[in-house]
Amino acid sequence: MSLPNNPFEIAQRQLDEAAAILGLSPAMHAFLREPMRELHFSIPVQMDDGSYQVFQGFRVQYNDARGPAKGGIRFHPDETIDTVRALAAWMTWKTSVVDIPLGGGKGGVICDPKHLSEGELERLSRGFMRRVAHFIGPEKDVPAPDVYTTPQIMAWMMDEYEVITGRHLPGVITGKPLNLFGSLGRGDATARGGVYTVREAAKVLGIDLKGAPAAIQGFGNAGQFAHQLGRDILGLKTVAVSDTKGGIYNANGLDYEAVLAWKHETGSVINLKGSDNITNAELLELPVTVLFPSALEGIITADNAMRVKAKIVAELANGPTTPEADCILFENGVYVIPDFLCNAGGVTVSYFEQVQDAYNFYWPLDEVQARLDVKMTKAFHAVHDMAQAQHAHNRLGAYLVSVKRVAEAVATRGWVR
Repeated sequence: MSLPNNPFEIAQRQLDEAAAILGLSPAMHAFLREPMRELHFSIPVQMDDGSYQVFQGFRVQYNDARGPAKGGIRFHPDETIDTVRALAAWMTWKTSVVDIPLGGGKGGVICDPKHLSEGELERLSRGFMRRVAHFIGPEKDVPAPDVYTTPQIMAWMMDEYEVITGRHLPGVITGKPLNLFGSLGRGDATARGGVYTVREAAKVLGIDLKGAPAAIQGFGNAGQFAHQLGRDILGLKTVAVSDTKGGIYNANGLDYEAVLAWKHETGSVINLKGSDNITNAELLELPVTVLFPSALEGIITADNAMRVKAKIVAELANGPTTPEADCILFENGVYVIPDFLCNAGGVTVSYFEQVQDAYNFYWPLDEVQARLDVKMTKAFHAVHDMAQAQHAHNRLGAYLVSVKRVAEAVATRGWVR
């Protein structure tokens, strides 16, 4: 029996709509609907008390017709194989829509890293790499950080891979610390790329963003940088932010530094002096110019989409909007910047990191940011123009751009026609 809003079923339904418009052959459509390969494995880890726990892990390589698979590794207690499959599919379309020579992959471990010591987390990370080392590599599949994984975890994984292979290969992992061959500009790349697309959306919509209200659902890495960069680049006034415990609201604006300091001090944004506590559900329905869904999947649905009042929804999270909600938002004139375009800044700078690792030559920050701006701006207008030509919502426009590119690569290779 299917779960409600199963993320992989959503990804497949989104592909189905694009495949019909593109006129893909039944064989090509069937090929693109499923992962090319996936690995399931168990990771035994000795805990600090001497006992052992066995964790379940996955790595999915959805499609590598355009280049090595690329995608993060998630450590999450509610991880499922269908979530990983969906995210691997979306990574395939994401690398394609920004036109970088990579495919799509994703990995995950069912665990709660908040309940693991640093030593346990390191042993789990190295155990993950031991299970997948034969399956990945700079020319096959390059992982990166994702939900509840960090540059330090990437460093442990990279080191374990180099121990296993006996070679210096920093390009096997991206999102690494700078002192272990990471790239400048990677930390805020997801939010920065999203902010660039909001800037371009405002241009085509004729919206002045200076002083315009914004709300951020999910005050993690991407959400925090969206607050800062929305202010610094666009002049946005963030009036609401939230995390897993709830949200806060101030119509006059929330000071970024104050919210960040309070989050670090207390572990949550709630109860910040000078703001009112609100729920995550209430935040999504605020009358703002820009809404940044920046947490997990499936939070804008057919049940609440009618009440979304934002002019622009910039999806920094993966899969925050269901297909039914997409149609409602489109009919209501809400301009959605779809996830695999909006949050593609992270994988784009990860690609830049791969390039720099391969050359053993590293770029200054302004060059990384300028190259990211060019990629995101070009991708935004390709999607916008396609959606306008088809009189469709932007997610369909993004699928049409990206799926066409992947299908052409598959056909040119002679795999399927």
